[in-house]
Amino acid sequence: MPIVTIKMIEGRTDEQKRNLVDQVTTAVSETVAAPKENISIIIEEMKKEHYATGGVRKSDI
Repeated sequence: MPIVTIKMIEGRTDEQKRNLVDQVTTAVSETVAAPKENISIIIEEMKKEHYATGGVRKSDI
């Protein structure tokens, strides 16, 4: 039973997340030959204030 965790900055629409879940599920199913109904996906959204690259928070850009 594959479990996929996706971490991303908040702000995507429900439609974007729905498409992401669909396409990731398909990719995992085809790659590891797992039935789609056995694949779980967790989306963890974070605020821009909680994510930084190169010492700079995304909210400060």
